[in-house]
Amino acid sequence: MRRITPILIVVVGLLALAIDFSFAIAPGLANPVTNNPIETRLGLDLQGGVEVDYQVLPANGKTPTGSDLNTIVGIIDRRVNATGTTEPVIETKGSNQISVQLPGVSDMQQVVKLVGSTGQLTFVPLPPATYGTSSAAGTKAVPADGDPIDPTLKPLFGGDQVASANATFDPTTNQRAVAFTLKDPAKTIFAQWSSSHIGDFFAIVLDGTVVSAPYIKSAITDGSGQISGSFTAAQMNDLVTVLQYGALPFPLQEISSQNVPATLGADFLHRTLLAGLLGIALVFIFMLVYYRLPGAVAVLALLYYTVVVLAIFRIIPVTLTLAGIAGFVLSVGMAVDANILIFERTREELRAGKTLGPAIEAGFNRAWNSIFDSNVSSLITAFILFWFGSSVIRGFALVLMIGVLTSMFTAITLSRTVLRTVVRWQWTRKASLFGVNEEEFVTAVPRGARRSEIRTRA
Repeated sequence: MRRITPILIVVVGLLALAIDFSFAIAPGLANPVTNNPIETRLGLDLQGGVEVDYQVLPANGKTPTGSDLNTIVGIIDRRVNATGTTEPVIETKGSNQISVQLPGVSDMQQVVKLVGSTGQLTFVPLPPATYGTSSAAGTKAVPADGDPIDPTLKPLFGGDQVASANATFDPTTNQRAVAFTLKDPAKTIFAQWSSSHIGDFFAIVLDGTVVSAPYIKSAITDGSGQISGSFTAAQMNDLVTVLQYGALPFPLQEISSQNVPATLGADFLHRTLLAGLLGIALVFIFMLVYYRLPGAVAVLALLYYTVVVLAIFRIIPVTLTLAGIAGFVLSVGMAVDANILIFERTREELRAGKTLGPAIEAGFNRAWNSIFDSNVSSLITAFILFWFGSSVIRGFALVLMIGVLTSMFTAITLSRTVLRTVVRWQWTRKASLFGVNEEEFVTAVPRGARRSEIRTRA
């Protein structure tokens, strides 16, 4: 195991460095977890973006409950994720408000429109006496995409009867299209209606606005249909998202919206990084002054720890916010705490009369129980925060969990391996390098000297 550990440390370190500097080594390298380019993701407070607050309005005489708000949050989250927006923060505020934070949004209006749309989809037959058929004109023109629907027309069924939807392409018209399948009983209703209304128009209506108004070319008896029209790619994707991820049970009213400029986020990031670097630098100075040689090993372990943690952040990937950076700095302190426990225990063993090698091994072995217990307690706390907390708290908890697990690896594995190596060198066998008095420091006697001493005594 001792031979494998150094190899493992080197391999993990090299992989972490390659991931951290992939932007220079292999730009655009795909993340094996997400298949997206490896990158460091920043949250709204660091990257900039848009923040919108909505009020959930009553509908049909019913007031939204806490459960209803959670349902709406889930639907909005799925909608926004479908657009490719990274790590949106969507959470409830009070009893009837929802806050949506979208970091790195380039087209704010499109995403805000998608989020705020209730997604009330209906399939409305257009009477042939008024709107005509595919072969005969009526008294009114068939509504075009974007036109309001006549509110007196009765829908055939609603969007909740859509089982699935996906983007496709109509080879006969060279237009983008959205294919959908229906659930029962809409499948039966549509089969009966389409069989007796071939050539008639029907409108697909989203939130009172016509999305498409095709005519029935043939009876649709299997519940599968296609919405064709002059969609843009964004319109097609938005329609698929609404059909796929459901309608909001209550309408939303926008209360406020604001753009968070990237320059403001960059200023926050620079200040946070400066504070973190100053704090870590002070920790390094303390470890070097107070613990001497073991402190230098701890500094090396912390640098290694930072490289590995950053690589994990880029692979998962973790969206870094101010709270997340705070969690990382806290985890650095916990990593130092593990080294302090080990080095203090090593000093006690030296003062008890043990030689350097056994004292170091005993220091690691006897400090392990305390390190394990404290880190497990931290992991339990972080897990509870992650499971029950809001999006911001969950980000903090995730960073803390990654940091704690990595610090256990670096403190026990890396620090131990490096100390085992350096104490073999003669120049390191000095009391001053370990912060103890000469009387308290006992070095291992070379094997040849020990055998000579034995012969003399004999």
